[in-house]
Amino acid sequence: MAEQREMKEKNPWHRPVIICITVFIAMGIITLVAMAVVQNKPLHQKYKYGIVLDAGSSHTSVYIYEWPAEKENNTGMVRQTHACNVKGKGISSYASDISHAGTCLRECMEEAKEKIPVWRHPETPVYLGATAGMRLLRMTNTTVSDQVLSSVESFLQTYPFLYQGARIISGQEEGAYGWITVNYLNGNFRKALTTMGALDLGGASTQITFVSKQEVESEENSMLFRLYGNDYHVYTHSFLCYGKDQALKLALAKQLQTGESQLRDPCFHPGYSVQKSLESSPCVLESHPHASERIFTHFGTGNASLCQEAVRRIFNFSHCPWGRCSFNGVFQPPVEGQFGAFSAFYFVMNFLNLTSYSLEQSKTKMDHYCSTPWDEIKQRYPSVKVKYLAEYCFSGTYILTLLEDGYNFTSANWRDIQFIKKIGDSDAGWTLGYMLNLTNMIPAEAPDEPPLPHGGYVAIMVLFSLMIFILFLLAYKLFGRPVCSANKQII
Repeated sequence: MAEQREMKEKNPWHRPVIICITVFIAMGIITLVAMAVVQNKPLHQKYKYGIVLDAGSSHTSVYIYEWPAEKENNTGMVRQTHACNVKGKGISSYASDISHAGTCLRECMEEAKEKIPVWRHPETPVYLGATAGMRLLRMTNTTVSDQVLSSVESFLQTYPFLYQGARIISGQEEGAYGWITVNYLNGNFRKALTTMGALDLGGASTQITFVSKQEVESEENSMLFRLYGNDYHVYTHSFLCYGKDQALKLALAKQLQTGESQLRDPCFHPGYSVQKSLESSPCVLESHPHASERIFTHFGTGNASLCQEAVRRIFNFSHCPWGRCSFNGVFQPPVEGQFGAFSAFYFVMNFLNLTSYSLEQSKTKMDHYCSTPWDEIKQRYPSVKVKYLAEYCFSGTYILTLLEDGYNFTSANWRDIQFIKKIGDSDAGWTLGYMLNLTNMIPAEAPDEPPLPHGGYVAIMVLFSLMIFILFLLAYKLFGRPVCSANKQII
C-alpha cells in the first residue's frame, strides 16, 4: 500500500489526464452515435399535393402532383402521381350546354378526393388552365366563353380543395410552361445543363419553344426566365388553328374551294367514303367563310406525296418581314439542340411506329400506310375509333410537313427530336410547369446547399472515428504498463 501511495505521489498528473481522455472518448462516441441517428433516421415522409386541370380543345385531363413537404423548394422533387382523362370533349364544346361544362369534371375530381389524404384537402391548390379550344371560343363569343369558365369555376369550388382559379392561358404561356416541364423533369435547371426545346401539338394549336444562341428579333416571341440562378432567353411561338384537328379543317376547306360536291382526298385511305359537312370553326370561317355550309362526299385516294402538297397549301411561306421565318410571316431562329415532342406529336407518331426513324424512312412508311386500303386498316385496328383511325394518314403527314417545312427541321437534325409521352412518372406537357410557376416552386436563385451533404457526413464520421482510436491508443500507452514494473523501479 505504501508503494502504491508513493507511486501516485510521484505521478500527480494521472488523474486529470484520465478524466480528460475519458471525457473526450465519451464525447466522441456520443457525437458519432448522434450524427448517425440524425443522418439516417427513417423519417415518415409527409407530402403536399397540387391539382392541375388541362382543359384542351378535344378533352380535359386532371393531373395530381406531389412533393415532400419539407423539401418544397428543392429541385427535381415534384412528381405526377395520378392522371384522369375526363369523358367527353373539351369544355369549349359545352358552349350550347353551359351547365354541364363543370359537371363533366365530376368523375375525375372525385378520384382526386380519394387519391389525396383528407387532411391535406384544404391546402391542396387546384388550377384550371384552358388552352386553344377556349381561345377560339373567346374569339367567337366572349360572353359564352366567360359563362363556360364560370360554370367550371362554380363546380370546382364545391370541392374541399384550395381553389386557385380557372383561366384561359395564352399560347405563349402554354409553350413556355411545356418547356419548363420538360427541362425540370430532366434535371437540366438543377444541373445547369443545356436545355431541351419543346414541341407541343394539340387539337387547335401547336407550340415551339427553345433557347436560341441567335438574337430573337421579334419581341413577342422572346421570354426571359431566371431559374435556379441562371438566365434563360427563350424563343417561343404558338400557332392557333394549326393543331391537328383545326389543320385538317383548313386542309379540307382549301380543297373544297372548287365548289364540287365530292372531294377526292389523298390524305385518306383508298376506299374511304363518308358524307359529311365541315364543322364550323373560326379558323375556317376567317379564310373560307362558305366552306362550313357545304355537305360533300369525302372519298379517300391514299397518296402521301399528294397529301403533303395539300398540307403545304395551308401554310403561307411567301411573306417574311424578319431575317428568317417559320411560316405565316412568324419569326423563328434556326432550330438547335435536342427537342422533346409530346402530346399529339407523340400519340400520332407512336401509333404509326415512326418515333425512331429518319425523316426519309418516315416518309417512305407514310407512303405505304396511306396507300393501304381502308377496309384493311379497319381490320388491322378493330379497337380504334373509326373517326381517329381515318385521320392518322392526314395527321402523320401533317406532322412531318409541319416539322420539316414549318419549323425547318432537316434530315441532318431529325434525330434531335425525341417523341416522348412521359419523363419518369410525369406526363410531358405544360401543366407541371404551370403549377411550378404559380406556386413559386422554382426559385430565381440557386437553392442553398444542404448543411451536411453525404460526402461531408462521411468525412466527419471518419475523422471522429480516427480521433477516438488515437485517444484509445494514447490511454493504452499511458496506463497499459504492468504495475509490477513500476514497483521494481521503486525498489
